Amino acid sequence: MRTVYPIETLTGWDEMFTAEGVRERYNRIMATLENLTIEDLKLKHVQASDFFMNNGITFTVYSDNEGIERIFPFDIIPRIITREEWQHIEAGIKQRLTALNRFLKDVYHDQQIIKDGIIPGELIESCPHFLKEMIGVNVPHDVYVHISGIDLIRGADGVFYILEDNLRTPSGVSYMLENREVTKRILPESLYQNKVNGVSHYPLFLQQIMQDMSDKEAPTMVVLTPGVYNSAYYEHTFLAKQMGVPLVEGRDLVVQNDMVYMKTTGGLEQVDVIYRRIDDEFIDPLVFRSDSMLGVPGIMQAYKKGNVCLVNAVGNGVADDKAVYVYVPDMIRYYLNEEPILPNVPTYRLENEGDRLYVFENIRKMVVKETNQSGGYGMLMGPSATDEEVEKCIAAVKKSPRSFIAQPVITLSTVPCLIDGKLQPRHVDLRPYALCGANGDIKIVPGGLTRVALKEGSLVVNSSQGGGSKDTWVID
Repeated sequence: MRTVYPIETLTGWDEMFTAEGVRERYNRIMATLENLTIEDLKLKHVQASDFFMNNGITFTVYSDNEGIERIFPFDIIPRIITREEWQHIEAGIKQRLTALNRFLKDVYHDQQIIKDGIIPGELIESCPHFLKEMIGVNVPHDVYVHISGIDLIRGADGVFYILEDNLRTPSGVSYMLENREVTKRILPESLYQNKVNGVSHYPLFLQQIMQDMSDKEAPTMVVLTPGVYNSAYYEHTFLAKQMGVPLVEGRDLVVQNDMVYMKTTGGLEQVDVIYRRIDDEFIDPLVFRSDSMLGVPGIMQAYKKGNVCLVNAVGNGVADDKAVYVYVPDMIRYYLNEEPILPNVPTYRLENEGDRLYVFENIRKMVVKETNQSGGYGMLMGPSATDEEVEKCIAAVKKSPRSFIAQPVITLSTVPCLIDGKLQPRHVDLRPYALCGANGDIKIVPGGLTRVALKEGSLVVNSSQGGGSKDTWVID
């Protein structure tokens, strides 16, 4: 396999190649590729796809007329990060999550950061995920963000930037773990030769932080899923199985005397910790959406009284609002008296008239995002948008400027992918998964989910928008 894309065609940072040739970190994997024929690589690709299909590793696309169940596209060429780069990323994420946890406690209690003029109070009040029901509620060990998926990109300058914070019910960690399993099957020698750091201990870390949230020596823990039709249902079943805890739906739980119980064949069993994959508005029909059939009536009262721990905490969405994202570097300085290790992408808040006018004038160089959308939805890519799409976006911003932010288009780094029997560059991001424990300790398995924009030239990596993934190697 000697087909390499022309270096001169690259417009940004390529993870594998420089103008001088292959980066040192990729020397061994490149040697492996050069000893394989195109037929060998195609066979490995088929083997990977068969592994995903046979193990039911799927996600759901509700808008696809061809069918809702798909395997997650996987590219066999790994994305490699050096230990030095990883230590920088790890330190930056730990710093960021420490500040975000303190912000969430503050904003639901004293709101000192607002009183001191660091964040506008009206910004918080206007956030749809700022839940007044959580004001004054004490959560176990002051941990709000137990599980996070922090999205990073590497720009053309080689610098890692934080793109967004996912602090509610972040998904994708099962794909990170299964990507490694399939790599063990198709490139076992390369894993050994490169001394790749392991990721398989993530479920053990997750189980431990859940146990630590309870005062009981052996708490009863469950994973709460919306059900089989949820896009991430595979992940819910996977994590419950890996931790050896029951997977339950709302109908399997009941609240009595402000305690949460699980229905079992032997009667009711009290539940102490719930890893919930149900969004806030559906968690309790007595408090939020009365039409919710997914949640548990009365669970919020049990939660407020400290009789059950919800992982993640309710109300976290105020901290990953894309307009609040602008202020995370200020949170780090305010709560920790430190400079941010990992920078934000420059961001324009469109409720500010000056920012709004500047973005309108330069919209062809911008990405415009809805502040509370995810999955690649509610987004305008200025360079590729039609005139009609631009006009529609501008009208929506004018109608509700608080609901949008804009960022300059940053050319994401590229990694080689096996496309049509050739190595071709495709843009990637990185989502490491961090777990926050009871003593403030933050654990991050070395790697994360590298998401790939499989469409040529695309910067949208979300699986719902045609993206795929790669195994992420952290090497010493």
